[in-house]
Amino acid sequence: MFDWRDYGNGIVAFDAGYVRPILAAIHMVIENGRVAIIDTGSNDSLPNALAALERLGLGSAAVDYVFLTHIHLDHAGGAGRMLQCFPNARLVVHPRGARHMAEPSKLIAGVSAVYGAEYVERVYGEIQPIPAERIIEAADGHVVSLAGRELLCLDTPGHARHHICIVDTRTTEIFTGDMFGLSYRELDVGDRQFIFPTTTPTQFEPDEMRKSIARLLSYRPEAMYLTHYSRVGDVASKADSLLRHLDAMVNIALQEKAAGDERHVRIKERTTDYLFSAIRAHGCTLPDAELHAIWATDLELNAQGLGVWLDTLKG
Repeated sequence: MFDWRDYGNGIVAFDAGYVRPILAAIHMVIENGRVAIIDTGSNDSLPNALAALERLGLGSAAVDYVFLTHIHLDHAGGAGRMLQCFPNARLVVHPRGARHMAEPSKLIAGVSAVYGAEYVERVYGEIQPIPAERIIEAADGHVVSLAGRELLCLDTPGHARHHICIVDTRTTEIFTGDMFGLSYRELDVGDRQFIFPTTTPTQFEPDEMRKSIARLLSYRPEAMYLTHYSRVGDVASKADSLLRHLDAMVNIALQEKAAGDERHVRIKERTTDYLFSAIRAHGCTLPDAELHAIWATDLELNAQGLGVWLDTLKG
């Protein structure tokens, strides 16, 4: 059975079935038999979503909304298939992302430029367009009512300019997509969780990320729900760690700005060394080979994102 987490507050999480176990979580908010899904994984995630509904004693018609925190395909690749399967659902997405979900050709081309067309076809398959009339453009402050349970959308740039976070006003807890970093459960030491920022291309903006994190903290949430991977508590301490790691990564990138053709390799090597040192300081004893297996894609994309950001700087 796939990973399943019921938090006892009308929120459940389950494994999206994306690439490897407990890499990406899909969250469901359930209120009076109505469901909102937050992030969709890839096309391969649909069977797990259907199994989750069955476990809740609900059918496809119970889904009223599918939220995308942003349109990177590990979060949005399965949205089209889900909308085909869930007849009552409407898609809730940042206004900058809406047109790409209705007509995904440019989105697919952009992702293919980063990952390669073969990888995109193998991992994501055919991205299904969503009829424009089923798309809700969630500008900052937009509120969606799920059977009376209000879900507040916040415009939160920094990781991407098409990123929203969703505040569950019932619990004041927040679904953060990639804005509040990555916290892989394999790195837990007892009940202590490790967290690290994600700076993937192509719209990483560190100053905006800091502002967005501060805005999330202003709601004083007891927990954040990350797509990678699900619930983290002790939010203020996590934010301190996240910002400290962010500053370190930005400083590494700035120090390598003039490194020429070696810049990407040097940024990746140095951020890898920094990450592994932080993980060891956290108390995790997994072998280096396992850490590389967990973090390989993130380390590559983080280095790319830092490089793209450097190219936007003047001087």
